[in-house]
Formats: sequence, C-alpha cells, structure tokens
Amino acid sequence: MSTTPDTAVVFRPAVVRTPAIITIIILAWRCLVGLLRLITVHPVAKVCVSGAVLLWRLAGWLPTVLVLAVLGFALVGWFTAHRASFTRWITWPLLACRRRFWIYRRHWQPVMIVSGLGRHLKGRDYLPRLVRVECNSWADRVTVKMLSGQAVKDWSDRIEHLAHGFGSMSCRIAVQRAGELTLTFPRRDPLAVPIPALPIPTTATVGPVEIGVREDGMPYRLKIHGTHVLIAGATGAGKGSYLWSTVRGLLPATAAGLVELWALDPKRMELSYGRALFGDRYAATSGECADLLEAAVSVMQDRADRFAGHQRAHTPTEKDPFVLVLVDEVAFLTAYQSDKSLRVRITSALATLTTQGRAVGVGVMAALQDPRKEVMNIRNLFPDKIALRLDESEQVDMVLGDGARDRGALADQISPDYTRGAGIGYVRLEADPDPVRVRAAYVSDSDIRTMATEFAGAGEGR
Repeated sequence: MSTTPDTAVVFRPAVVRTPAIITIIILAWRCLVGLLRLITVHPVAKVCVSGAVLLWRLAGWLPTVLVLAVLGFALVGWFTAHRASFTRWITWPLLACRRRFWIYRRHWQPVMIVSGLGRHLKGRDYLPRLVRVECNSWADRVTVKMLSGQAVKDWSDRIEHLAHGFGSMSCRIAVQRAGELTLTFPRRDPLAVPIPALPIPTTATVGPVEIGVREDGMPYRLKIHGTHVLIAGATGAGKGSYLWSTVRGLLPATAAGLVELWALDPKRMELSYGRALFGDRYAATSGECADLLEAAVSVMQDRADRFAGHQRAHTPTEKDPFVLVLVDEVAFLTAYQSDKSLRVRITSALATLTTQGRAVGVGVMAALQDPRKEVMNIRNLFPDKIALRLDESEQVDMVLGDGARDRGALADQISPDYTRGAGIGYVRLEADPDPVRVRAAYVSDSDIRTMATEFAGAGEGR
C-alpha cells in the first residue's frame, strides 16, 4: 500500500541530552585527574603539596591554614607590587605547565603519527620526545628531541601539520642544538595593530636604527651601517614604512654630518614627499638615477684609495660620513628600463656598491615588488633581506634564501588588509639564518612633511 504525502511519517533522530549532573561530574573528574597529574609530575607542585602535608602532620591543621593564608597574601602582594616579575616566575610557568599537559602531551602521539614524524612499528610507537614547554605573552616555545636519523627538513616540511595539530595559526622551527629543535606556536598576533611613527632619536648615531617592534614585543633595531638591505613586498605591503622609519631614525646623525641620505625615486611617489631631506642627492629620472649611483661609486672608490693600508673598517665622521643610498622600486631601473645603456650603467653601479661599498661606509637600501632573478639579478649581493607580503610561496625563498619558508617565514600568508598586514615582514640577517617577524612603524604623510620642515637641507652633500 502506497503512502500519500498527507499521511507520510517523518522520522527525526531523537536528541539525547546529557543530564547536567553527569556533565558536572565529568568536568570535576577531569579537573581532579589534571590536578593529580600536575602534582605527580611537576616538581614545584610536588614540593608545595608535600610541604603542606608535612606541616599538617607536624603542627596540625590550624598552623597549616595560617601558613597557606600568609603565602596567599604574599602572592597577592607580589602580584600587586611587581606584576612583571610575578608574571615571569608564576604566571608563565603555570600556563606552560597547563598547556604542556592539556595541549601538547594530550595530542602528541596522534599528531606525531599522522604527520609522519613518529613511527608505529610492531605494535610500538616511536615518538620524538617532548622536552619542555615555555610560554610568554604571545607564544609557546616547545623544545623537542628528534628521533635518531631525523633531519630538520623532516620537521620543516610539516609545519602546517604541526600548527593545526596543536591549534595554532603557524609554527616556526629553530635548531636549539644537535638533535633538538624549538617549535614556536603563536597564541595571538602581537603585531596585529599598526604602530605609529616612532619618536625621532635624541642622539646622533648610525648604529642599529629602531624602526618598529619584534613579535616578542621588543623594539626592533635594523642594522644599516656596514651592510646592504633589500626589501621585497607586493603593492601595499608597507615597503615605505621601512624606508621612512630608517630615514627618521637617522635624522639626528644626518643633521650632525655623520650621515648622508641619497635618494633614487623613479616612481616619484614615495621619496618625493621628503625631497627636502635629500637636498641635491635626489634623483627621479633614469638618467639622474644613473648619474647619482655613479657619483656614489666615485665616493666609494675615493675612500677605498685613501683607506688602503690605513684602516679596514669605516667610522662615520664629518669628513667621511656614512652614505646611505635609498632606492625605491629598484626593478624599474634594473629590469623595466627601456634604455639599455642606462640599464647597464645602473646595474653595474649597484653591483659595484653592493660588493665593495660597505667596508668604506657606503650602504644601499633597495625596495622592489618582484623578486624574480630576471628582475633583480643582484639580489644575492644584499646581505640582509626583508620579505613583506608576497604573492607566491616560492617568492619567500627567492628573497630570504633557501629554506626560509620552511623555518616559518610565511610572508605569502600575511594579510592583504592594509591595517592588519602593512609593514609586517620577516627579516633574515646575514649572521642569523632564522627569520625574525617584525612590524615597522607607519610614518604618515604629515610625519614626513614635519620631518622635511625641521631637517630641510640636512642631507645636502658636504
């Protein structure tokens, strides 16, 4: 017999609700198990519980309660009087202990097996050893002992497995010592908020220039003197923040005659805002850029002739100031220039400066959008490199060097939203293969105009 739609019976699965008392019992049981595990494993917890039990047996419950109350008030007073030290010695270790057991130890075996970093052979699991977990204000640092025969690349190839397996947005890997790695799992993004322009320094120095903030909250100081810096990033990634923050940090030294700022601005859209800062050391057309670069080469060669046999390192003085050549969109000059003779002159001058200039106090800071070899064939002559937001994952290693992305420099995953991602980048220095995530301060148009008004003419050649 057929069933008409009017008489059809719709079967719905029954919704089984767990009684509230059962839920409470389960949560209480989990808390009790976690507390017992903490007391069993953590040495500080062992000492505290053992001391309380011993005092109770020797002196009774009343002195024990009084001692615990005094300790409680002492901790509250410590927290109120000096929160930083309390956080360092109490809060972060307790958080690390909790996350070690509830996040990493709990999920360690399945994540290791599924990701291929562990092995299940003949009914036995062979897993890398979780050595310790440390926490700070923004991330977990997990130290791991690799299995014998494993390589760093085995781990760097699985950073996405590790990140999502332990509930983090990313994972960065650094070699601690032979056989040991440190995995960094961010819990939040401390660089999500734009940074306003930093105050102009009060002292004249060409040492590392403070341009922004590191991911760990510490100020980031970029080395300028004695190196060359290449900045790569897509349109709107914030390359100007690095250029102008560097200029801002060098203004007192420029006014003191210890630094000369030379600017090449082929797009006429970035460095032109502060043209008064550069004086007669500003070039916009391709011909002017070629002439200015060749003038910098002449300064470099003159110093090399005078320094030969007398000094091996440059010390900025009013006679021989540090010369910083700023180039915005260098690819326009080295690859997209239609005049072949100008392109050859510019490329030759840049190659000469980047190979010989830093020893005599001539540095180059260049910015570009496209890091491909055919666009910028001298990118490897820049010892220090900064990767802002890039369009493709392959471009990360083009800028920072092989293996940078595997170590956690996810420049291709930086948000394209201007507020959230502009100025965020990964810095890889010549002396350190591990990339550092930083955000440069945003120097607004009004900040630049104020700088140009107060320090107009400071960049004139002397």
